[in-house]
Amino acid sequence: MLKALAFLGKKKSARPFRDFYGEWFKALKNAHLPQLRRAMSSATVSPVILAAHVDSLHRHFISYYEALDLAAADDVAQVLFPDWRNCLEKPLLWLGDIHPFLFTNLLRSFLGDGSDEEGGDSREFELFAGKPWYLATAWRSPPKALMGRVDQIECGLRLMVPALAARLKHAQAAFADRVGREWGCSEGRSEEARQGIEEYLEAEMEELVDIFVDANRLRRSVLSDILNVTDVYQAALFLESLAQFLVGLRDKKLLSQLEKCTMPIN
Repeated sequence: MLKALAFLGKKKSARPFRDFYGEWFKALKNAHLPQLRRAMSSATVSPVILAAHVDSLHRHFISYYEALDLAAADDVAQVLFPDWRNCLEKPLLWLGDIHPFLFTNLLRSFLGDGSDEEGGDSREFELFAGKPWYLATAWRSPPKALMGRVDQIECGLRLMVPALAARLKHAQAAFADRVGREWGCSEGRSEEARQGIEEYLEAEMEELVDIFVDANRLRRSVLSDILNVTDVYQAALFLESLAQFLVGLRDKKLLSQLEKCTMPIN
């Protein structure tokens, strides 16, 4: 119902957000990710240079979230219910974009590959083969402070994610209740009912935008928190994996194979 609500109340956007995302994605795939990888592959690169590439890619992600906020204020339907996402991306969306738990799950994949665990050495070899030693050893024996901070980030997500989902559910229930009562009170006078519904619609659209912006703020905050608690080598590996994950979701060969699959993808 909220999808219909959003489309009923949407404003005409001067530029569809899907166009912006297409350009942003090309820059991620063809510029930022290759540049970071070239910096990471150098045996003599300084931490300062690598940090500059990490910061550049981080700012690229921040520019995306800032654009999402603006797009929501202009037309929340195109970002809260993005029909332009493909069949690989849609199952991972939460309130319009990738779930913030994806960030921490990706981080956990590095934290769980220490050589002190059984099979850890072989996993490290597979993950970091061909990379300089300072990257191959970046995630060995992570400090307790890092582990503790990751726990805190995940604890915050476990509180915020259900709260935002509840706000969305409440917005749907409140709008349905108000529309039902307004229609009943109008006693068949459709013009009066229409005016009342339009007033409720405007208020609920504002609530949808607020919910989306708060969810987007949460994603942005989690990403920044992760980069603040990791060193430059850990951050480089994390951002490389995140960027490659997003690129993989739009792999044309994989999508072509999925389109031929007879089993529906939910």
